[in-house]
Amino acid sequence: MGDRICRKVAWRLLPLLVVCYFLSFLDRVNIGYAALTMNADLGLSASAYGLGAGIFFIGYLLFEVPSNILLKRYGARAWIARIMISWGIISACMALVQGETSFYVLRFLLGFAEAGFFPGIVYYLSVWFPAAWRARIIGSFLIALPLSSILGAPVSTLILGMDHLGLAGWQWLFIIEGLPTVLMGFVVMLVLPNRPDDAAWLADDEKAWLGGKLAEEDQAAAGTSHASIAQALTVPKIWVMALIYMGIVVGLYGFTFWVPQITNGLGDLSLFQVGLITVVPNLLAAAVLVAWGRRSDVSGERIRNLAWPALAGGVLFAASGLLAGRPLLSYGLFCAGFLAAFAAFPVFWTVPMAVLRGSAAAAGIALINSVGNLGGFLGPVIIGEVKERTGDYGMGIVAVGAFVALSGVLTLLLARFSPETGKALRQAALAGSAPLR
Repeated sequence: MGDRICRKVAWRLLPLLVVCYFLSFLDRVNIGYAALTMNADLGLSASAYGLGAGIFFIGYLLFEVPSNILLKRYGARAWIARIMISWGIISACMALVQGETSFYVLRFLLGFAEAGFFPGIVYYLSVWFPAAWRARIIGSFLIALPLSSILGAPVSTLILGMDHLGLAGWQWLFIIEGLPTVLMGFVVMLVLPNRPDDAAWLADDEKAWLGGKLAEEDQAAAGTSHASIAQALTVPKIWVMALIYMGIVVGLYGFTFWVPQITNGLGDLSLFQVGLITVVPNLLAAAVLVAWGRRSDVSGERIRNLAWPALAGGVLFAASGLLAGRPLLSYGLFCAGFLAAFAAFPVFWTVPMAVLRGSAAAAGIALINSVGNLGGFLGPVIIGEVKERTGDYGMGIVAVGAFVALSGVLTLLLARFSPETGKALRQAALAGSAPLR
């Protein structure tokens, strides 16, 4: 019965949430494609572009924790709809950028508007799915990230060729990809249930089973998890988790914001060909997310399934940077490092979900995501600064690899020196290995 209910909930919630996150990530990273023509039109240097790409995460950091606390207070439906409508409007307004200052201001406001969306969804999923399903559910939700490139890359590069009504292609790119987000915000307001008890498509016995299972896991974790906001914001291991996440994010965003331009340097390629080539690693990433998340759920092992991909990703990124003089090999290693780091992504979120509950989960997940997303600032800025100073991307990618590898090292240290975290993860694994029915 339990597996059937979880599958039913997944099919009801995930398609809508994936579309929402797809639009979120597309609006966040489409400047990677806009930059192919926008930078020249506006006279943006590599370092200015890298700073603008990363400054999004400063606004994100400032409002992340308050946003998630407000989501818990007002409900996911209203708050996620508010986030989507505001960020969609600001994303479309990126078409109005005139130079460095307006570029920085709008990117900052976009981060401020979107703050709370991803950690809000992670918290939201934790009140719908038992521990045994969380890595695969988060992995399935995160498919939106590679999908935003698989579908967004060719579409974005095609839009770049549009020069109509006095607007450049990159301006149409922001308008065409921003406005659907506003419309989806109103859809969320109409159809997203806040909690299992609100779901008209769940029978009473299904609501009872789901509520009972989640309450049982919550009670079992009471001795090893934190429930207050103060604990979530002050316990050292939560900050270590934030650093682990930051290292992974440095790699993911360093890749995402720069891969179109690195691909463009492989040869005499059209904008559309650049878009098609960047689809390949993202197709593989979609498969990796689901497969590795399921592997972690089935085995019940979180630490090794988080640490080893991060370590491998760091080594592959570093090798890519050191072999920058051999473009095709370097590009292949760059993509491989991205896939390895991406595998760690869904597994990571099972760790804080095992040690946080209640209000602490809303605040702690937001804290981890906000601090961790400073990596989204560092990744593109590091590569941009190194490119500006040296003329190539090599040592910037090596530095990104060091951050990703550090995440793997910190994961192993957390497991060794935080017995409570290990106990919470073992309890979650035991709960997950028990038959759900």
